Amino acid sequence: MSGRDRPAFGLSFDPRALTDLLQAPSDIRDLALTQLQDIVAARLFGAKLTRDLAGCRKVYVDHRNAWRIVYAQRPAPATSTHTTEIHVVAVRPRGAHDVYDTARTRLGIARWPLGERTHAARTRSPQLGVRPPVPKPGPPPYMLPGHPQPALPPPQKDPVR
Repeated sequence: MSGRDRPAFGLSFDPRALTDLLQAPSDIRDLALTQLQDIVAARLFGAKLTRDLAGCRKVYVDHRNAWRIVYAQRPAPATSTHTTEIHVVAVRPRGAHDVYDTARTRLGIARWPLGERTHAARTRSPQLGVRPPVPKPGPPPYMLPGHPQPALPPPQKDPVR
């Protein structure tokens, strides 16, 4: 094995991710293993995920982008020959965000029922206190008897020619 073929990272699997891989269709399994080989050899880096899965990356497995691998790059155990390892969290279809929901569950991340910005926009700051009642509009003051009426608009002058 030359230095070029030596893996740059160690590889570990969540046991359920290994089950995902074994239960995937054979063509998807072969493609996923090829992708993982490229990731471990540092020839491929997945796109960074955001929000709840920040710190994880995703890789498209097939050309239709129907299957994904979600993994995290983390420090390797002290007994490893590598300083960093690729930890595979999920290998699943993307449909209905299955792979991301599964990864969240496996990492113990509770999902917000709404997006962060939506949640923030819909909540009220506790610093605002209780809202005072909004007064109902009454009749305009000039409608009340004994009050002055609004002035009539000034008459229009004919344009000078």
